[in-house]
Parts: sequence; structure tokens; C-alpha cells
Amino acid sequence: MSFYLLRKMIRKLPGIVIKVVPKPEPVITEGYGSREKIGEICADAGYQSVLLVTDKTIYSLGYQEKILSSLKANKIQCTVFQKIASEPGIDIISEGRTSAINCAADCIIALGGGSVLDTCKIIAAGAKMPKRRMKQLLFKFIYVRGKTLPLIAVPSTSGTGAEITVAAVVMNDKGIKCSTVVYGLNVPHVVLDSELTIAAPESVTVYCGIDALSHGLEGCLADIKTREEDIRKSRECVKLVFQNLPSLIASPDHVEARQNMCLAAYYGGNAINKQLAGYVHAFAHSIGALYHIPHGKAIGLCLIPIVSFQKNICRDKLAKLSAYCGFAKETDEEAAAVDRLIAALEELLRTCGFERGCDLIDVKDYKRLTHMINADSINYSPSKILSNKEIAQLLDEIRKGR
Repeated sequence: MSFYLLRKMIRKLPGIVIKVVPKPEPVITEGYGSREKIGEICADAGYQSVLLVTDKTIYSLGYQEKILSSLKANKIQCTVFQKIASEPGIDIISEGRTSAINCAADCIIALGGGSVLDTCKIIAAGAKMPKRRMKQLLFKFIYVRGKTLPLIAVPSTSGTGAEITVAAVVMNDKGIKCSTVVYGLNVPHVVLDSELTIAAPESVTVYCGIDALSHGLEGCLADIKTREEDIRKSRECVKLVFQNLPSLIASPDHVEARQNMCLAAYYGGNAINKQLAGYVHAFAHSIGALYHIPHGKAIGLCLIPIVSFQKNICRDKLAKLSAYCGFAKETDEEAAAVDRLIAALEELLRTCGFERGCDLIDVKDYKRLTHMINADSINYSPSKILSNKEIAQLLDEIRKGR
């Protein structure tokens, strides 16, 4: 049996599996500077000792100080662990777990981007299983009896949605990125504080914003039956990015737009949890890994060719998304509505400074890239399983800048 036939046979499996994994349903606290409410949140929950985890950059900027002051005001003990790197490995995770155990933490506060948030998921699981070897915490699935330690997620970027996703992407003992689904992840509270994102470089704002948009868009196109509310959140994610990301190119200090992008990223995380990703991510992950291209930039390269390829496969879904975002009317012909959505995507990418095409992609790498894309896409629930020939055609369009 060919790998293509195998993928077609099991295409529904990821959607079936993700439905049985419990998802966090956190309370959301929003607003500029809202992390100063964390002490009150912890006091109301009865926490007495917390571990605040962040990275060296966030720590050097002093973004943890409002949290520490609020914890002190509410007489809650706090230990700070600020050794997280951009590519956290097993040794750092192990050290973080030890810190959580030694301070008898009854809650972990995760302050940072995707790396910090994902690391904290493993720490929160590992602290409940202190005898479990670290390697065992990085299996494809880890089951935590009961739940992990409570995790208060405070994202410092607006893109990954990692504040709510049940998967954690970290480096294993061989230095290879691996994705672990935490069964029993306990995130009772998420704090969306736009103050943490307002000083971000334009490239970070843009890459994170396009990543968030792709989460919502692929959620809308996924071959998974889900609640109407989850579909609405995925559409709202896309709409919020269209409405607010261009404003931040012109006015980086636009607080309302920053706050809306925080919410868009959160909704994008919900899309990953409920609807999974698709081929935009499978291509972007593979191209980004092989040519060391930032994830958001790789998403921007792949977005138009892959969405355009799905025009006829997901016409009704794309047309409904176009109408929701205000690019078409519900009474418009579906084909015209879809064309307007794709035109809006092209305009957004131009506004954000994305270039078309990528000279780094080499035709001689197509075979390797195809294998990587196939392997990655098997984790998702796309609207159609692509053949190797179709993948090569799309690589051509991405390389040349369709």
C-alpha cells in the first residue's frame, strides 16, 4: 500500500483523536496592563505558592514586575524561573520541574511566547508526576491522572495561540523538535495583556498576526464537524486580523488593535484545539525547517497558493468566511465571494511587506520536502489529501510566487 493511500484511509483519524482530548476552557482576563490582576486571581483560587516561568528577554524588560507586585500584595509566595530559551530543551524543562517541586508550587504562571507557554505545559505535567523520566514526558501523548498543575497563561505575543492549545512543541534529548499532546492540561485562566506586545518589532507583529490568521482560516476549512461556536471563533480570528493588523503597521502603539490581535491569537489557538491545522502549516513547517525561515514568514509564502488550490474544494466554506469578514454578501455567487477573500489576503500580505516567491526553495529538494509535508500533514484533517504530484505543483507556485 502506498503512503498516499494510507493517508487517505486514516484522514479522519486525527479529528477523531483530538475530539476525545479534554480542552481547557479558561476564564479570560483582558486589557492593557491586565497582568497586574494575577495576584487577585491567585488569591481567589486559593493558591499559596506559585512558580513564575519566563525567558531571559522578558525578564530583562521587567515585564514580570507587575505580576510580582500583585502577588506580594495578596501575600502569595513566588519563585521565579527565567531560564527558558527560544528552543527549550529537556535539561531546562527538567530544571523547571525541579523548581516547581522544590517550591511546592500549586500553580504555574507562564509569562512569554510560545516556547515559554509550551515548556510550562510539560513542567505542569511533570510536577504532578515527579518520578516520571523526562523522556517519557515528551512522548506523542502524555496522560496526567487528574490534571496538571494549574497554569495561568500570559502570552507575550499575538500569534501562536499556545496559551490554550493542548500540544507542546519542545526539543527532545536528541535536539529534535517534538510535539506532545498533554491529556489533562489544566489552564483555568488566560490573561491577554496588550502591554506585553506593544513594543514588539514590526516583523514579530506581522509574522505572529499572519500565523494567527492561518490558524483561524485552516480551522474554517478543516474536515472536522465541530460546534457552530467554534466555527464562529475561527471566522472571528480571521476577521480580527484583517481589521487590526494593518492598523499596527501604521500605528504600532494602537492599544485597541493590539488587544484585538491578542484575542485573535486566542481564537486561533481554539481553532488548533478543535479543528486542527492543514496544508498551509504542513508546507510552512517543512519549508521553514529546511531553509531556516521564520514560521510566520513561511506561512505568508504558502498562504495564497494553498488557499487558491482549495477554491473549488472548499468553495462554500471560503464564501461564508468572505461574507463574515465583509468582503462579500451572503447573496453573492460563491466563486466571486471566494475571489474577493483571496484578493483581500493578497492585499493584506502586501500591506505587511511580504514578498512573493522564495529563491531559497530548490527543485532538487522537492522529494525531501514532499516527504516532510506528507509526514506533517498526517497529524491534521485537511479538506483533501494531496498527492505527491500536487505537492510538487504547489511547491513550484510557492517558489515562483504565484
